[in-house]
Amino acid sequence: MSKIDTNRPFLPVRIAVMTVSDSRTLETDTSGAALVARIEGAGHSVAARAIVSDDTDRIAAQLSAWIADPLVDVVITNGGTGVTGRDVTPEAFERVMEKRIEGFGELFRMLSYQKIGTSTIQSRAVAGVAGGTYLFALPGSTGAVKDGWDDILVFQLDSRHRPCNFVELMPRLREGLKEDTHHD
Repeated sequence: MSKIDTNRPFLPVRIAVMTVSDSRTLETDTSGAALVARIEGAGHSVAARAIVSDDTDRIAAQLSAWIADPLVDVVITNGGTGVTGRDVTPEAFERVMEKRIEGFGELFRMLSYQKIGTSTIQSRAVAGVAGGTYLFALPGSTGAVKDGWDDILVFQLDSRHRPCNFVELMPRLREGLKEDTHHD
């Protein structure tokens, strides 16, 4: 279970938020807005925000730009993780990921099952690491974004979370990579 060790320092991370949608704008993007509010409410900063159409090349290009940006530690996307022809976020992630974080999608679907039952199998939530940057793909519904943040990411992106968290691994994400041009 999740435990916050208040004797440890909180280390804010810089998170880029991408909404994958052909129809949303910043004004109508309730899922992206909910994610931004949660990120800031937890003490992190929103390094960038974008709405990208359901197009594998465009999603991969934006992911690559943020992976290359030393001011982005984490990318969280919402949308495009379903099974329809336009749902291509996992395919874009596959183009850029160096390592998959298998447990993220599994845990997301397990937690989601408790709320929406077997409908959770329609989610292809995924996560990974590329260029020292964490990548998380959540479904596009506001409920799914809240579940992904409130039940998983708020803890794993908190440096005080015990017994372990993603933040404490950040300095080591680039170990073994050929060139170190990203994070400190």
